[in-house]
Amino acid sequence: MIENLQISNYALIDKVEINFRPGFNIITGETGAGKSIMLGALSLLLGGRADAKVVRDPQEKSVIEATFSAGEYPQLQAICRNNDIEWDPAHIILRRQIAPGGRSRAFVNDTPVTLNVLQEVALQLIDIHSQHQNMLLVSPPYQLRVIDSLSGNGERMQRFADAYNAYRHAVKQFHLTRRSIEQARDEEEYLRYQYQQLADANLEPGEQETLEREREVLINLADIKESLGRVLGALGDGEENVDTLLKTATDEADSLSDLLEDAEGIPERLKALRVECRDIYETFEEQNRRLSADPREIEAVEQRLSEIYDLQRRFKVDSVEALIEIRDRMAEKIKSIDFGDTSLHALEIAAKRAKKDALDIAREISAVRRSTATEFARLLKERALPLGMKNLQVEIAVKETELTANGIDYIEFLFSFNKNQQPMPVGSTASGGEISRLMLSIKSIVADKMQLPAIVFDEVDTGVSGEVANRMGEMMYGISRNIQVIAITHLPQVAAQGDAHFKVYKEDTDTSTVTRIRELSADERVGELAVMLSGAAVNEAARANARSLLGI
Repeated sequence: MIENLQISNYALIDKVEINFRPGFNIITGETGAGKSIMLGALSLLLGGRADAKVVRDPQEKSVIEATFSAGEYPQLQAICRNNDIEWDPAHIILRRQIAPGGRSRAFVNDTPVTLNVLQEVALQLIDIHSQHQNMLLVSPPYQLRVIDSLSGNGERMQRFADAYNAYRHAVKQFHLTRRSIEQARDEEEYLRYQYQQLADANLEPGEQETLEREREVLINLADIKESLGRVLGALGDGEENVDTLLKTATDEADSLSDLLEDAEGIPERLKALRVECRDIYETFEEQNRRLSADPREIEAVEQRLSEIYDLQRRFKVDSVEALIEIRDRMAEKIKSIDFGDTSLHALEIAAKRAKKDALDIAREISAVRRSTATEFARLLKERALPLGMKNLQVEIAVKETELTANGIDYIEFLFSFNKNQQPMPVGSTASGGEISRLMLSIKSIVADKMQLPAIVFDEVDTGVSGEVANRMGEMMYGISRNIQVIAITHLPQVAAQGDAHFKVYKEDTDTSTVTRIRELSADERVGELAVMLSGAAVNEAARANARSLLGI
């Protein structure tokens, strides 16, 4: 239930706080007192559009905050967990802030959230039913949701959603593959020609870099061999070279090792140096031997690089690896052309199998919907009959359609309100008052099934009076035995049945007129009902009538 609602700096409201009660809460007040303003503020917690015009004091932000107690609601708990919102079933706090510039922020349990998340949470906590929402009754999707809320199809609908998504994915794969094959076949000749060019090139990863380094060496061969000659001369080929000098130094150091204490071990170190230098000499000598000035070798390198560069220009890439990737993709396309019919046939079979799986579950759901629709028609007629619709006939038409995300059913509510009248769509035959009473009857039926702590009725009783108004009040009272009900009403017959009664009124301050709300005491409630019954002039007869309505 909604325990507390606080609104500050919003339209005509400077600051109000309401502590709602369990059961049936009544809100009354004169036209223009601000009841719709409070409802608009509450709607912001359901993700409604924020407007800078509602900010009363442009120096401050508007804040709407509601505290709910929800109990154990697994779906709501999952939403909070998935959005990193701290879960506390005892208190769930929704808050919306609107800056003077119109920018708004949303919070759930003091965690900043997007408007979509705020709405997702709020819709698990409260349903606001206004006269505008009565037009939902003419909407086939809404009618389908009503039947589904009563059918207990939750587990089947989840299985169907998975099966339907698998079917849609299979169909998408089939069409994408067919389109790809058709496109490839349109350009097959050119595709094969391009692929053959790349295949004949026998490209290898890293080949370009190796060739470019080799070309660099061949171009600078004369300078390289000259430098190698100097290195080899210094290491071992020259008249005076490192190898000869190290041999001499080793021999001399060996003769000194017995005479000088610090010279011991030096001959071995010099021998190691001589071995290292000899190894370096042999490495360079091998490289020098391999390097040749054969012009055919550089010509072959240049020709291969030219072939690679030409392919890169043609396919608009800058590496051999990219060319290899293009070649492999072309090979796959050619393979899909060669084996396209086989692949398409397999995908078509998979799509048909997925559709059959989805249809099987959809037919299970449809059977339950048809049974539920029959029982719902009976219940709706029974609930609406006392509300002044003694000739009401209800027919819930369930027609089979093509497979969609909702199954295979098109549901339409048909009504007749007069004798000898064929049931027709509600939008073609019902008045505004009749639609209001039908919607209230529907809400009373689904209340037992709703995983919802609270519901708000905004003047749902408009256009009725007398005994019908009393029975609408009884119906809302009945709903409030299962979930908290907040009803905004102008009818004393409805107001008298509330467990708690709040009055909205305007009050003049030194600088402005503001909207206030307060809970009425037992005696104040008698006075308020007397005003609603007789107008401004309240006499003892009106008060007696009010006490009679209250049963006191």
